[in-house]
Amino acid sequence: MRIVPHVSCVAAMMLWLGHPSALRAQTDEIQVYDATIAPTGAFNITLHNNFTQSGSTAADFPGGIVPDHSLNGAAEWAYGIAPWLEGGGYFPLYSITRNGSILYNGFKLRALFVTPDAAKRDFFYGVNFEFSFNSAHWDDREYTSEIRGIVGTHIGRFDIIFNPVVDNSWNGLSKLEFVPETRVAMALSGKYKVALEEYDDFGTVSHFLPAAKQSHQLFAVVDITTRMLDIEAGVGAGLTAASDHRVLKLILSRDF
Repeated sequence: MRIVPHVSCVAAMMLWLGHPSALRAQTDEIQVYDATIAPTGAFNITLHNNFTQSGSTAADFPGGIVPDHSLNGAAEWAYGIAPWLEGGGYFPLYSITRNGSILYNGFKLRALFVTPDAAKRDFFYGVNFEFSFNSAHWDDREYTSEIRGIVGTHIGRFDIIFNPVVDNSWNGLSKLEFVPETRVAMALSGKYKVALEEYDDFGTVSHFLPAAKQSHQLFAVVDITTRMLDIEAGVGAGLTAASDHRVLKLILSRDF
């Protein structure tokens, strides 16, 4: 069994695109990928849920979901195709809005290429390709995609992982968005890990936003590995005015 999908301990933020001047304040998946995949021939299901306890009271675009007091999540289905390849999909993607409405947000497909047995390597790397089909209230672009690099190292009890992520709204190379993620984790035992994770949105690759308009969130995370279930829980705080102030995340994962 792996520790929370693709992460010895997880989290990743932002899979959405749109106009370069608009930051996306919410996502269905907050996770840093660590190149760990399901064993060849095995299935994995991961349930992602995050709740914006204190966030923006205005939608990012007309008709969009208001982040404040919204619950956003997804069921992620994955299959180990080879020691270096995992295929997967996210369905359903959903939100419960601040007024109690339950919304369907679309679905995603992905292919994750990694160094085999990443959890046992001192140095590991990979790349994830993700394609999204979005409902109109979730993203102002019907189709978006993500290219997520993965590079990391295990040093004794510590994991250091960096995901350079580029989001693509299919409206020109200059409007690709740079939304990197970083994780530093420490193993307390074979069962528990604690970590700090940072999720950033710098804006488009051609023109980074001013510092005050960039989104930066820092999460304190705990991972728990059990025989039946892998659990990751975290609390995130916004570091800039453009970030949601406080976000809670919970990830549950199991191989079959």
